[in-house]
Amino acid sequence: MKRTQIELADGRELIYFDERDDAVRDQPDRRELPPPPPASQLRYDPLTDEWVAVAVHRQTRTFLPPADQCPLCPSTASRLTEIPAPGYDVAVFENRFPSLSQRVADEPAEITPFTPVRPGRGRCEVVCFTDDHNASFAGLSPRRVRSVLDALADRTTALGELPGVEQIFPFENRGVEIGVTLHHPHGQIYAYPFVTPRTRTMLAAARRHAERTGGNLYADVLAAERAAGERIVASNEHWTAYVPAAARWPFEVHVAPHRPVPDIPALTDAERDAFGPLYLDVLRRFDGLFDLPMPYIAAWHQAPVHVDRELGHLHLQLFTIRRAKDKLKYLAGSESGMGVFINDIAPERAAELLRAA
Repeated sequence: MKRTQIELADGRELIYFDERDDAVRDQPDRRELPPPPPASQLRYDPLTDEWVAVAVHRQTRTFLPPADQCPLCPSTASRLTEIPAPGYDVAVFENRFPSLSQRVADEPAEITPFTPVRPGRGRCEVVCFTDDHNASFAGLSPRRVRSVLDALADRTTALGELPGVEQIFPFENRGVEIGVTLHHPHGQIYAYPFVTPRTRTMLAAARRHAERTGGNLYADVLAAERAAGERIVASNEHWTAYVPAAARWPFEVHVAPHRPVPDIPALTDAERDAFGPLYLDVLRRFDGLFDLPMPYIAAWHQAPVHVDRELGHLHLQLFTIRRAKDKLKYLAGSESGMGVFINDIAPERAAELLRAA
């Protein structure tokens, strides 16, 4: 795969990942753009031991433009976009409206004695899977999925070397029901300056398990699911897709490599090649459940950059808020107020429906 890095008109980086070695990416960004915004402000919540990002500039970000105004489509002679080239395979660029960035301004040390403040140092990137505005990830070829995976490996490594970055989170949001602001098929990567609350909870559980048994918690759970078989949706030599026994969402699938690895860069060529066919199969089953495009979030769980890497086990969590053809799962009182999920569909039934889709 050919990698070409250019600079956009406002100084942000864009990287092309091409499947052809003879691809030429010398088109300049001819737009006139204002400087990128400074980093957001992080405020510490002492009641939950969590950081909250306040990014007021994101209120003005682009919201569901028509296809002929999409900023992720290739540029043309009459319309300039975030992608200067007239076509591309996979393109990754620094988000114009980032929640986190390296453009740090001075901040006050605290708001109250209990609420320290610090700059939202990190990085947010957009990952364009294809130049076809009307495509979807489920419609990509296995080769293109491999290209996307290689791009995510490249960015995970590069972002992990930035000052202050502690965790790399690649993800895709699909569907207006989920809250996407652009229809063009794309994902994002967040480089956080802390280990996220969900990951801290998972690592704490993994640490207790390791101290008690000497094993890797996720690897042991995966082995138990493969042995039980009831919630397996699909599998191949290197990966298994299964519905967790304690799934929170109506339809939730983990896609995990059989070999415990901390992150995407650690996958072998064979593991990267085997991921695409299996994941595409699962995505198409999601769309086939109700014969309509399924809104979903696909979230890569990777080990932190600097700590507890031996406790991690890379996996992709895919879930939807759609619980029936005409019904959505809302995070209401128990989920939003207390963080206790109530699932309307038994995980075993969800796996059965996905296998049949």
